[in-house]
Amino acid sequence: MVQTVVEKELPAEAKKPCPDPVVLPDRDLTEIEIATNWGADRTALRVCETRRSASVGGSNVQ
Repeated sequence: MVQTVVEKELPAEAKKPCPDPVVLPDRDLTEIEIATNWGADRTALRVCETRRSASVGGSNVQ
């Protein structure tokens, strides 16, 4: 038996970079600004990872 490695091309969605974190001003932030910016970053990362995982999973790449 001969084993052959087959590499599949990842879908374009899996190759899209995740957005950069929120750019913070060069000053102390209020508690509301901290929570809002942190929440925006976490949401963006979760959406990006969900999109990437779905794309990779859809192509049956393990």
